[in-house]
Amino acid sequence: MTFHLRPWRSSDAESLAKYANNPNIAQFLTNGFPHPYTLENANAFIEMVSQHHPTQVFAITINDEAVGSIGLHPQTDIMEKNIELGYFLGEPFWGNGIITKAVKQMVRFGFENFDVVRIYARPYGNNIASQKVLEKAGFTLEARIEKNIFKNGAFQDELIYAVRRP
Repeated sequence: MTFHLRPWRSSDAESLAKYANNPNIAQFLTNGFPHPYTLENANAFIEMVSQHHPTQVFAITINDEAVGSIGLHPQTDIMEKNIELGYFLGEPFWGNGIITKAVKQMVRFGFENFDVVRIYARPYGNNIASQKVLEKAGFTLEARIEKNIFKNGAFQDELIYAVRRP
């Protein structure tokens, strides 16, 4: 399945709300990712990420329809040489290798456009699919912090995966 990464457009709000409004996605993201996910949430998100120069958060598109998101989140202070990677993909597109390829593209983009030495991601311990994505994309498990995340009334392990500048 062919996909592209491109900057978000205001016209993507409807498709973003459609694919993001899914408890199977929200369960693996921070509480900053609302559920239910409304058109108003989508518009606010697109407005926020459109302020970044260079672009840090991209729409994952199939046939120019936004079906997911992937982004780099620069860190500050003593973590300034690190950047956090985050992503989600609409459930109808799971299992096609899209996120693994998108992660590889974002790692290249991150090291080419930001003065960082490490890109990391923090999947939950129960998110096996995301762990496999990161491993296939060349990330190494650096840490497992037991029962560090409290989401939907239950504790989850926090995993830290990272890749370092070659």
